[in-house]
Amino acid sequence: MIESAQEFIRLRTSELPDDYLRAAHEEASDAVWRELVADHPEMRQWVAHNTTVPVAILELLHTDFSADVRCTVARKRKLPERLQQVLAADSDASVRHALACNAKVAHAVLQTLAADSEPFVRNAAMQRLQPNDRNA
Repeated sequence: MIESAQEFIRLRTSELPDDYLRAAHEEASDAVWRELVADHPEMRQWVAHNTTVPVAILELLHTDFSADVRCTVARKRKLPERLQQVLAADSDASVRHALACNAKVAHAVLQTLAADSEPFVRNAAMQRLQPNDRNA
């Protein structure tokens, strides 16, 4: 378990693959995640990238000023539909595209994205809405 914000930062910035993997896959307490989000904006994308990060922390990050952070949040499979709906209306098309490519995005959200003003977002959503013809 990652015990502090400083430990997470050390692991994430390490050149050792094992350290990087710990930062990407190991749990931390809610207090550690919140400290990272509040005091280390340069780490927010990596917090969102962690496979164990709780939904409560994704709730803090889904409106981050950085589109890169919001894209990472949009890719999370555990993202609740209510946050998906917010990100489906994001001002940055790359965030909406990341959401359209999320394997666990809700059908209703895909339908919203299928009407997006940006063709690459719309096409990604429409492709996901089509039945899988590979097994036919």
